[in-house]
Amino acid sequence: MVQTCKEAESEPRIYGFSRAASAVLTHLICIVFTVFITALSRPGSSWFSWHPFFMTLAFSFFMTEAILLFSPHGSPIKKFPHKTKGRVHWILQSLCVSCAVLGLAAIFYNKHLNGKPHFTSWHGLLGLLTVCVVGLQSLAALPLIYHSLAKGWSLAKLKRYHAASGLVTYLLGSASLLLGLSSAWFTASVGEYTWYLSALCAALNALVIMNQVTSAYTAKKRLQS
Repeated sequence: MVQTCKEAESEPRIYGFSRAASAVLTHLICIVFTVFITALSRPGSSWFSWHPFFMTLAFSFFMTEAILLFSPHGSPIKKFPHKTKGRVHWILQSLCVSCAVLGLAAIFYNKHLNGKPHFTSWHGLLGLLTVCVVGLQSLAALPLIYHSLAKGWSLAKLKRYHAASGLVTYLLGSASLLLGLSSAWFTASVGEYTWYLSALCAALNALVIMNQVTSAYTAKKRLQS
């Protein structure tokens, strides 16, 4: 344990600074990208307009912020106890699931009104899978909040499984978002440079979240060794 602390103290400050900067940048991207898609889709102008709005709100904002709560470098509630972070995380994830379901319902109803077939593209299929997985992920997290539901299970193992499956879920959401940026609606609404910048934002968020989760897992493995 002492050795681990010494290693953390001897870590070059530039690493800590770069991680803090990347976390702040991710917070900024979450807000700016969500506002951008909101302005572009103009929710309420049509049934379809609710789909990109709710899906971006779900996966680019709520889910990203829910994971960043546990960032040692960029959490907005870093000084709060872990139990409080866990509850706020679950609330944000519940909002993510709610928005994802509303976004799925909006596009489903829009296609129904226009007589178009459902889930015929990779974006549609992956999006449907992602909504189902994120719903199951939130339900599976209940034993981490209400420990009485985790009878016969190690909470430490449940947390590791939750973190790993959560990362997979987030990457599914990021992939679905990137496929959405390749849709006819988005490519017709923005220019070439805006498209690449939007794709870069989604990719950067995914890289930061992936680094946060894998770094936390590696740190725990060091403590156990």
